[in-house]
Amino acid sequence: MRCTYACGTADHALSRRSFVGGLLGGAVAAGLGAVCTGTPAIADQLKSSQKRVLNIFLHGGVSQLETWDPKPNTDTGGPFRAIPTSVPGMHICELLPFTARQMHRLAIVRSLDTKNGDHGRGTVEMTTGRKQMPGTEYPHLGAVAAKALTPDRFPLPGHILIPAGGPGKGEAAYLGPKYDSVVLKDGKAPDNSERPAGLSPEADDRRNVLRMKANDRFAGRRRTADTDAYTFSYDQALQLMARREVFDVTKEPAADHDRYGKHEFGQHCLLARRLLESGVPFVQVNHSNYDTHYENFDFHIEQLGEFDRPFATLVADLADRGLLADTLICVMSEFGRTPRINKNYGRDHWGTAWSVLLGGAGIKPGAIIGKTNDNGTQVTDRVVDHGHIFHTVLKGVGVNSKAEFDIGGRKFPIADPAKDAITELIA
Repeated sequence: MRCTYACGTADHALSRRSFVGGLLGGAVAAGLGAVCTGTPAIADQLKSSQKRVLNIFLHGGVSQLETWDPKPNTDTGGPFRAIPTSVPGMHICELLPFTARQMHRLAIVRSLDTKNGDHGRGTVEMTTGRKQMPGTEYPHLGAVAAKALTPDRFPLPGHILIPAGGPGKGEAAYLGPKYDSVVLKDGKAPDNSERPAGLSPEADDRRNVLRMKANDRFAGRRRTADTDAYTFSYDQALQLMARREVFDVTKEPAADHDRYGKHEFGQHCLLARRLLESGVPFVQVNHSNYDTHYENFDFHIEQLGEFDRPFATLVADLADRGLLADTLICVMSEFGRTPRINKNYGRDHWGTAWSVLLGGAGIKPGAIIGKTNDNGTQVTDRVVDHGHIFHTVLKGVGVNSKAEFDIGGRKFPIADPAKDAITELIA
């Protein structure tokens, strides 16, 4: 969709399909563990041990009032009704009828106060769990999850981003390029992951034998951390190339393409299911653009109409295939939108009282955490922020978020040590 309603900041200077993905290069080294084929049989083998995270990022700032915390019949509520869900007493906006049927598997946090209304800063803080500070970089949630959850000898990337607008790459910061996101532009396999047509398999094998001999000879005299990282990255890239069909969503049944929808977000959700079934520890799917300064209600009808059915289908499929118990789902944004409706029938940036959706893995299904006042202008119970969400996601997949990573002999807290998980949300 061509959006004309965004705020005009640099964050929205590009169209939904023009974000540049990362090259295979060092990012491919994000992969480390078991050989998987993306089938339900493999899912049965994975579900008893390996944890995964699915993060849906609604870029631009989705309205909490048109999603998880509706306020009908108030001065801020807008034109939409609140509808009952599969959890008695829980209501969400009528724009999400399919998701409403899956809420017994999900939970809502309605009390975020991140004190931020900037797109770039909000994106960084929600995906790193830390306040953005000049000169300081923290690893993306996907990088942390990949380092903590990726099994040994895993042949696929541990941190995958399917962009379609929104944040274009998940940086690993001090965790190293091994854990940077591999970006699947347009939902396709990573760049440079296919052998050139003019190179036969036999010639490629001979070339790699020569490369390995040269590497071994060099390492015998001048081995360094950099040469080891290069060799590891190259070897992992070869393993990824051998399993390239994992990224090919056309392998899925035609009926599943119909259920998810033939549009971009539907196909990206189907690809996310395929990747999670293949054991990828962290998958992020972006959906853009919710920056509705103008005609908020019309654009949320369109955006959420595209989001609702594929997301609900993905939740149901993960549950039916036995994967939801080990897959934590988070639906986040960089902030919410103002309760006050502006003169252009839009809602502006709002970090004071908004919502995030969680579910699966170690999250208590059907829970509602926190509360806002009658017209949604402030949090009245259980204030939390990006740091609490970050801890909660990690705790939900069994990671001790209060622990530290040892990077080159230095200790780095896995998450903001001043925060903790929302304990009442952990099952």
